[in-house]
Amino acid sequence: MTLDYLIIGAGPAGLQLAALLERDGHDHLVLEAGEGAGTFFRTYPRHRTLISINKPRTGSDDPELNLRLDWNSILSDDPDLRFTNYTDRYFPGADLMVQYLADYAAKTGVNVRYNTRVERVAKAGGVFQITTADQVYEAKRVIVATGVSRMHRPAIDGFELAETYDTMPVDPRDFLDQRVLIIGKGNSAFETADNLIETTTLIHVAGPSAVKLAWRTHYVGHLRAVNNNFLDTYQLKSANAILDGTVRRIERDGDEYRVTFAFSRADEVVKELRYDRVLACTGFAFDASPFTGDARPSLVIDDRFPEQTSAWESVNVPGLYFAGTLSQQRDFKKSTGGFIHGFRYSVRSLHQILRQRYEDTPWPARRLATSAVTDAIVERVNRSSALWQQFGFLADIVTLDGGTAKYHEEVPVDYFRDGGLGERTGFVVTLEYGPDHDKVDPFDITVGRIAQNEPGRAHDAAYLHPVVRFYREGAVAAEHHLAENLENRWDRPDVHVAPLAAFVERCLGH
Repeated sequence: MTLDYLIIGAGPAGLQLAALLERDGHDHLVLEAGEGAGTFFRTYPRHRTLISINKPRTGSDDPELNLRLDWNSILSDDPDLRFTNYTDRYFPGADLMVQYLADYAAKTGVNVRYNTRVERVAKAGGVFQITTADQVYEAKRVIVATGVSRMHRPAIDGFELAETYDTMPVDPRDFLDQRVLIIGKGNSAFETADNLIETTTLIHVAGPSAVKLAWRTHYVGHLRAVNNNFLDTYQLKSANAILDGTVRRIERDGDEYRVTFAFSRADEVVKELRYDRVLACTGFAFDASPFTGDARPSLVIDDRFPEQTSAWESVNVPGLYFAGTLSQQRDFKKSTGGFIHGFRYSVRSLHQILRQRYEDTPWPARRLATSAVTDAIVERVNRSSALWQQFGFLADIVTLDGGTAKYHEEVPVDYFRDGGLGERTGFVVTLEYGPDHDKVDPFDITVGRIAQNEPGRAHDAAYLHPVVRFYREGAVAAEHHLAENLENRWDRPDVHVAPLAAFVERCLGH
């Protein structure tokens, strides 16, 4: 039997996609190497606290709006399958995510086989062969939802001497009175540093790039405030430091490690530094080892991610798709595709793409009179969680059909540009930060801010706000920004609605 869809990985993305296929009655199977759903979260984060926010109390009873402040739920029509039902903790424990995903799998009835590791993926005659320890499966399409499942190992001479994030001890007492070097400047590095502050004599956190703070860049994968206590200990001269530069070599010297380090701020002055322990928190990468021959996808971003089209399909292996954390290749360090609160919408969009391509089912759309376009846009930007979370990446698309319009929700912008809807003319509605938002310190009161009642200057706003572009045959013909608003409500008649209505009317008149 040849399956229509085989999903590798029973994490959040794999389960949500399987639930959608199950709901629609499609032939599917999920293969999971671990003993249950959410294997990744049984180990990570190592210090067992998620940094994805959980806020059950929002003051609203609108489930769509509430997803803006719920970063852990995957999508379901069942209100019981919201992560906010599991805990009030703002930063929940990782073990709750494991429980939640197990419940999701059970309640949705998805077809999952656990303890089934995929050893080889090949392709012949347009059909995939997926080999496990005891069986070979055949599938027309394969969706990889394994996440980034192997440690990224940078090209550092002697890197094998470092203890890596996946296996290092997490008990602070194991580092008592030791000098520690942590390689990496992401959340895992600073999470580890914060954990060791009380027991070590000194910690250096090292890497070639500058520390980027999420509250400034608005990219949640950059350093989060919950992990940045270490910055105080550095800037207030409390024994610890951040080293900007490159680790060139790690060598064993008796009971110590001798590390050759080139400082980027000091014209690459090279020094030898000594530590009792070297920890590597250098991130993760896609494990491409099971993929062979015509089924092996091309890789990008230091070979850490499979290269994908605007439909999350491998650029060189037709029928091989990617979901979940792997899909962030399309919006790498720009939006939220690498995180549950972002990729849950990408998964829903991927499901629509699969239906389009293999079932000849058009993208769902509701028909509107052209006179109703403005109101429809305003209603959506005030409620949509998808546009809010996948800012600048997912869009609502309003295409024109004679004297009426069709409103499509949650379409990847690039997919529309590539003609994925069969139409490349229409309004593209997104929520976006300003183009230089990461260069603005939001806490600096001397920096000029755009007044919320100045629609004429809305295009200069740094904060998240709606942007409506009119595309003609795939190219931007006109653009309109709605003025930013403290309450994230863009429905003031004079400030938001009237200027947007005038813009829509001008575009429709051309």
